Amino acid sequence: MTIADKTIPNLEHTHVFNEGNPLAERNTKWAVFLTALMMIGEIFGGWFYNSMALLADGWHMSSHVLALGLSVFAYRAARKLTHDKRFAFGTWKIEIMGGYTSAIFLIGVAGLMLYQSAQRLISPMPIHYDQAIAIAAGGLVVNLLCAWLLKDGHHHEHSHTHAHSHEHHHDLNLRSAYLHVVADAATSVLAIIALFGGKFWAVNWLDPAMGIVGALLVLVWAYKLLLETGRVLLDAEMDAPVVAEIFEVINDSKVQAKITDLHVWRVSKNKYACILSLLTHETVTPDYFKAQLSIHEELVHITVEINHCATTHET
Repeated sequence: MTIADKTIPNLEHTHVFNEGNPLAERNTKWAVFLTALMMIGEIFGGWFYNSMALLADGWHMSSHVLALGLSVFAYRAARKLTHDKRFAFGTWKIEIMGGYTSAIFLIGVAGLMLYQSAQRLISPMPIHYDQAIAIAAGGLVVNLLCAWLLKDGHHHEHSHTHAHSHEHHHDLNLRSAYLHVVADAATSVLAIIALFGGKFWAVNWLDPAMGIVGALLVLVWAYKLLLETGRVLLDAEMDAPVVAEIFEVINDSKVQAKITDLHVWRVSKNKYACILSLLTHETVTPDYFKAQLSIHEELVHITVEINHCATTHET
């Protein structure tokens, strides 16, 4: 046994920050299966019955199949690799990488939807409204069922309550999947409105127009997802509320100290790690400030460096 093998079991803290959510993982698998079936039906039906709105909704649903599938993969990978010591700050960012990849694919899907919808506006084709409406209604039912499944599995975590804040922590991976199917339900409604408009009022242009609206919705969602996931992947967390709370703890401490360097990043959901460098003229250990910061339970990994005159103590 090497020296490293001997020391690893003696670590006083864990690097497992993501607790997992088995119920959400199971329900998300069901949502993937149901959404994939309906996606195939809508894409085939939209192509066969010449409904651009229905076809756009099917392609939109395909993006959600991908996103839901990535959510399932993220749950599985994070669970299997939880105790892998190669991941210094846990496996939660697997979920974030999945979301980022999903957003990139979504942009491509939106571009395809825009192109096909514009093509149908220029060169209209006859639409079999009754059949297309039936398929779109089926898609809406599936979306609502998936939304119910994902909402039922939603795992709420409640943080501590202290003098400064009270937060509700959510499973962001499941919440993202839930928002996917809710957005898809809205697109199904647009398709149904377009098809009824064409059937009863002969506004055939409404079908491809709704396809364009659906594509724009996908682009907006993809843009927001890229911003959110990119922020986490690049550790752009220095405007998070916990940063202000750290400054508040240090400023209110009985030991006078000045923050000379601070790094904060997320390691799971609303849990954070931080590296804190302090300058003080008093004799104090890093453990004192760790104890002060421990009132904020979202700080799960704290490293404190004390600079006093020419002496530096690290933990």
